[in-house]
Amino acid sequence: MKLHWQIMIALGLAVVFGLASSLEYDSAVLSFGLYPVYKFIGTLFLNALKMIIVPLVVSSIIVGVAGIGSSGGFGRLGGKTLLYYLVTTFISVTIGLMVVNAIEPGIVGGEAVKDQINLTADVSAITAKVEGRGASDVINVFIRMIPPNIVAAASNGQMLGLIFFSLLFGYFLARIGEPYAESQYNFWQGLYEVMLRVTLFIMKFAPIGVFGLVAAVVADTGAGQFLTLMETLGWFFLSVILALSIHMFIVMPLILRFVAGVNPLRHYRAMAPALLTAFSTASSSATLPLTMECVEKNAGVSNRTTSFVLPLGSTVNMDGTALYECVAAMFIAQAYGLDLSFTQQFVIVLLALLTSIGVAGIPSASLVAITIILGYIGLPAEGIALIFVVDRILDMCRTAVNIFSDSCGAVTIGKLEGEEGILVEPVKE
Repeated sequence: MKLHWQIMIALGLAVVFGLASSLEYDSAVLSFGLYPVYKFIGTLFLNALKMIIVPLVVSSIIVGVAGIGSSGGFGRLGGKTLLYYLVTTFISVTIGLMVVNAIEPGIVGGEAVKDQINLTADVSAITAKVEGRGASDVINVFIRMIPPNIVAAASNGQMLGLIFFSLLFGYFLARIGEPYAESQYNFWQGLYEVMLRVTLFIMKFAPIGVFGLVAAVVADTGAGQFLTLMETLGWFFLSVILALSIHMFIVMPLILRFVAGVNPLRHYRAMAPALLTAFSTASSSATLPLTMECVEKNAGVSNRTTSFVLPLGSTVNMDGTALYECVAAMFIAQAYGLDLSFTQQFVIVLLALLTSIGVAGIPSASLVAITIILGYIGLPAEGIALIFVVDRILDMCRTAVNIFSDSCGAVTIGKLEGEEGILVEPVKE
């Protein structure tokens, strides 16, 4: 059975077992039931994925950039990658803005819903997560790009710094003489091949890990609480899902068909394991090893393109996150009864575009970004409490969109670079 079918079955079982657990045990005694088992399984799988991120990303980028060779090739590939990321993120934010203006989830019966929603989240705890954060976090992205200690950056998971160092290392590896160049290249190529095999080994346990992750979320939420959330925040939830769906199932396939010239359906099939894993883990970084495996082995994109485009995309290309930030900020503004002008809404689009890149490496990144946008609008950070209760579920959805956009970027750029054999044959069994 193919891996994506195994994961889908695991997802179905996770929902069933999670709901059963939430019905059998109330929140006071949940710790004595199956919930800790779900958490244990899910944490093990997530840790295994995170364990291989640093060596896989560093080795893949160094090998990929060193293989590009000339500085002209490096600059051309980098330019196309950044242009793709900027364009698709801008499109996603624009879609979010159009949908939220059309549906107006923050207005029910002609009135703002602020007083109609019973806030179930701890406002003080949510505010504490974003306290002290601001627009300076966007500027700090450049500081994080050049870490003073590369070992510490690897230890703390500062991917932007690692990516910058790896780009430099690979670039100059292609410019040193023999015998050093060959021995260095063989070392990093060997490390990359080893990490690919480690990734394949870990992914054999993906269905079990996905089961634990999703079952824990379902058990924690419960059927009753989920129905309550849908009753109070249903239109906001549907607005985000609709906008994400338009971007993922209309915009991205159009890019694949008319820019890359490939069959979008084949790409969906090729990326199925990575998409399901991204949905389950809600982490672009944790899913990166499998994303690279699917793009290179299933879609047929070269290691040269994959190793450059995907690690960079997992850090700076956040289509789903930027879209969510825009919709969330507009929803909160509507809920508070604030009528925003076209200029203010356009600035929200730009802020969502910038903050999706600038605060990607910060804990609770979306909350921080939304706080920055709310600060511009003039609303208090406490407005985040309106959306926090459904943030986890929507986080899973937008992560899948982030991953799919990255993979479409690798395919599109690979085709623009003249690569052959990309999605021209059925996905491998």
